[in-house]
Amino acid sequence: MIKTLVSPCSVVVGFGSQKLKLDRSCKKVKPGAVRMELTISQPDDWHLHLRDGDLLQAVVPHSASHFRRAIVMPNLKPPVTSTAAAITYRESIMKALPIESSFDPLMTLYLTDKTHTDEIKLARESGVVYAVKLYPAGATTNSQDGVTDLFGKCLPVLEEMVKQNMPLLVHGEVTDPSIDVFDREKIFIETVLQPLIQRLPQLKVVMEHITTMDAVNFVESCKEGFVGATVTPQHLLLNRNALFQGGLQPHNYCLPVLKREIHREAIVKAVTSGSKKFFLGTDSAPHERRRKESSCGCAGIYSAPVALSLYAKVFDEAGALDKLEAFTSFNGPDFYGLPRNSSKITLKKAPWKVPEVLSFSFGEIIPMFAGETLQWQPSFE
Repeated sequence: MIKTLVSPCSVVVGFGSQKLKLDRSCKKVKPGAVRMELTISQPDDWHLHLRDGDLLQAVVPHSASHFRRAIVMPNLKPPVTSTAAAITYRESIMKALPIESSFDPLMTLYLTDKTHTDEIKLARESGVVYAVKLYPAGATTNSQDGVTDLFGKCLPVLEEMVKQNMPLLVHGEVTDPSIDVFDREKIFIETVLQPLIQRLPQLKVVMEHITTMDAVNFVESCKEGFVGATVTPQHLLLNRNALFQGGLQPHNYCLPVLKREIHREAIVKAVTSGSKKFFLGTDSAPHERRRKESSCGCAGIYSAPVALSLYAKVFDEAGALDKLEAFTSFNGPDFYGLPRNSSKITLKKAPWKVPEVLSFSFGEIIPMFAGETLQWQPSFE
């Protein structure tokens, strides 16, 4: 529900969830006289990295303060390849949560060439594992144990996933070093995803953190309810110029890498259109500052503390605030077959400054949009 709080000489007229701002002469109130609030069902994060150890302790409160649930990525060292390991990892997350937090981590398994069909059955029976993640070997952080031959070595597992209604979450890039890094998502769609959907049309697939117009077109061409996509704040707000403006910017480096402006615009258009196929997935990926600002900097953008503010910024600038709630709070649970959250969160249009740095006993983390002023701020009533 969008709420507009106006000056004493004006009134608010509501039409469903929309509010039309009028003064007593039925003229539109000047923007300066209006303070906006947007109350929505509490969102979930359908793609999140929480790491482990000290990093886990540091970052999980940020996600837990805004999101009710999150799909937690399994690319630890060693990776989470079994249901038993997923249960153990979930216990570590629960211990790191603030007291009285209602945050619910939804676990995933890391698909390898050696994953067995029995593990998929165990995962479904566990009640805590909700998906299996496909990392092509070498595609991103801690993906060296990923899949080398999806159709040759993993087909029985994929068929079992269809039987168990277990979604496959896809890092959609090929890893052939001869293919340009900016083309790897497009080639992955052509050589892996399209053949996969044709071979197993009943397999539920999430194309994670899409970055291109090609991915938008592919997802939109697929049957609703079987293929969806998560979208990050960085791929909605930044293009590849953000990597180089004013010098090399390591804190804007992520994988899949940022793309051209035409691709960013296509993604914004898709998520603000009201399509049910796209949903919130921050891909928030913390690294210590010294690991980002090194001669071989890590890929990953830490967005958890600012993600909701940034998504609101995108929808506000697109004139689509009425569609924000579906993207953040409805499309994801609907795709996964889970109930929508009954809890609410309010976004207030009130300027606030993002911290320059987040300091912890082990080091520092630089958040996305560090030091910049954002216009939307989430809060619980």
